[in-house]
Amino acid sequence: MNRQAQAAVLFLTGGAILHAGLTDLYLRYVKAGLRPLLLAAGVILIATAVATVWYERQGPRPQPPNTPASGSSSPQANIPASGSPQADTPTSSPPRADTAASNSPPADALTPGPASTEATEATEATEAEAHAHREPRIAWLLVLPLLALILVAPPALGSYSAMRTGTALQKQPWGFADLPAGDTVRLSLVDYAGRAAYDKGRSLDNRRIKTAGFLAVGRDGTPYLVRMALSCCAADAQPVKIGLTGRTPPVLRPDTWLEVTGTYTTKQTKDPVNDGIIPFLDITEAKPVAAPRDPYDESWNG
Repeated sequence: MNRQAQAAVLFLTGGAILHAGLTDLYLRYVKAGLRPLLLAAGVILIATAVATVWYERQGPRPQPPNTPASGSSSPQANIPASGSPQADTPTSSPPRADTAASNSPPADALTPGPASTEATEATEATEAEAHAHREPRIAWLLVLPLLALILVAPPALGSYSAMRTGTALQKQPWGFADLPAGDTVRLSLVDYAGRAAYDKGRSLDNRRIKTAGFLAVGRDGTPYLVRMALSCCAADAQPVKIGLTGRTPPVLRPDTWLEVTGTYTTKQTKDPVNDGIIPFLDITEAKPVAAPRDPYDESWNG
């Protein structure tokens, strides 16, 4: 893969990052607050690709290997002024042995001259450089992840990952803000789970709670409402789960997004993966809703 091919890959990668950052596709990978950094990274990659192509076109062209170096003497300069050594040799009779020996060229004349040596070294250097920059064609497989990023949008993490990962609800938050007035309070699933697990429901008593998440089903058939909490990106996502009791939906289809309304209950269980706390919600109403624009919950700071 030469410099121009590398520049093409950089340009496509920067373009894909910009495309993801300018649309909601980036929310499948990182938190919403990292959008400016993604856009900056895309611009830098595209600028690097353009600079690479410009440098390759503006760079000095190598000299042909047969071009004599400046200051080297021409082969004709080594020919004596008296002409060819065979010009004075008679052709009528063969030369005697002592004459032939005296007319044989000296040993130094058989060695190549400076110009010939420089030309040979230049040719060998050119061949070595061409051989050194010959990479295997398998290096082009590096483009496949880039094409996947451009052509295929991965789905958000769902019930399969949630039920095989321990809950993120493992330590008590610093505190809880006061809830707004009203009979029904809309809370994020992470907020309700934290209050139910560590606040003993003090701020949730006699309040109707409305929250949303996607459905997951345990091995024993228990339904859970889940949101994946992010610290940085989808690679470190962990689920926050609440169990559902009361008027649960008659049909439990994993990965279905539900909006539920219910009341706090003291029922809790342990996550079988990491023994974290899973609180429950006693629901009175449940209805399917569309998946949100951002499928991950960024309010978790645990």
